Amino acid sequence: MADNNSNKQHKYRQEIQQMMYVSGETGEPSTETTAMIEEIVRQQVIEMLRACTELAARRGVRTITINDLIFQIRDDAPKVSRLRTFLSWKDVRKSAKDSDEKGGDADLGGVGDDPTGGVGVVGGPGGVPGAGPVPVEEAAKKNKKAKVKLPWEPSSFYSQEVPERDDEEDEEEEEMNFITLQRLQKADERTKAMTREEYVTWSEYRQASFTYRKGKRFREWAGFGIVTDSKPSDDIVDILGFLTFEMVQTLTEEALKIKEQEDLWKERSGGENGSSNSKKRKLAPQGLFDPPSEGRTPVETRHVQEAFRRLQTRPIKLRAMLNGTRLMQRTNLKLF
Repeated sequence: MADNNSNKQHKYRQEIQQMMYVSGETGEPSTETTAMIEEIVRQQVIEMLRACTELAARRGVRTITINDLIFQIRDDAPKVSRLRTFLSWKDVRKSAKDSDEKGGDADLGGVGDDPTGGVGVVGGPGGVPGAGPVPVEEAAKKNKKAKVKLPWEPSSFYSQEVPERDDEEDEEEEEMNFITLQRLQKADERTKAMTREEYVTWSEYRQASFTYRKGKRFREWAGFGIVTDSKPSDDIVDILGFLTFEMVQTLTEEALKIKEQEDLWKERSGGENGSSNSKKRKLAPQGLFDPPSEGRTPVETRHVQEAFRRLQTRPIKLRAMLNGTRLMQRTNLKLF
């Protein structure tokens, strides 16, 4: 009976396998591994919705907003910046659709592939993986100035807005671009040895999503109507689709690092299967996204558990500031 309940609860095995493949896992993870990742991501979503509901209650309303969601990840500047880009792309698409319906010409350029959501390429709505295809190009540049304003930013405290200069550097955007370049480099290392058929598969897997064309299933899975009474808008669901893809990606990449360290230790110490695989691993590439060496096994539940533990670790400085005080140290689930 418990197995049946578990199967009903875990609804995204295929999508998680595809997301893990895009994130560097070339093996086939077990059902237990994907179920654990799904449960971790579900806990993250539920925690976000719970916190958003509390914010809405403080305002005296029941409906959560986009800003409530973004506020939960406000400390992760690169992710907030990527999310802003995602929302800007939604505006581009909506404007183009409205223009087409009115008979206007909307030149959005071509469609490409980019695992990071960079300008001129595609990985989902808004050019990001995790929510389906979308066209991109010159319209993005025109839309760049239409940034998503957040109410807790200093610029929102003033009635007049300082005009932006073309040569003005955005620190968040610079940080996002740096991470984008890192992702592009990893994706290049991962795909350079692929055949055409393998690359087509990889590109298709980049469209994997918890939410794209699965709105009803996702709302039930995430706890809408239970965790929060708020009826989610399309924007809320799309943002959660963006964030859940990044959660799986972050968890997979961390688990792969842990497994790589474990395999290296076994090889050097002559541990389990160390001597038999040493010859195979001498010629194996060391990149996270390089093709797997012969006999490579996928990440297991223990790697995912350790990855989650590391991602839950809070800065020592934050904990030290509470030492000697009567304030309770935070034990809430840390979002990643």
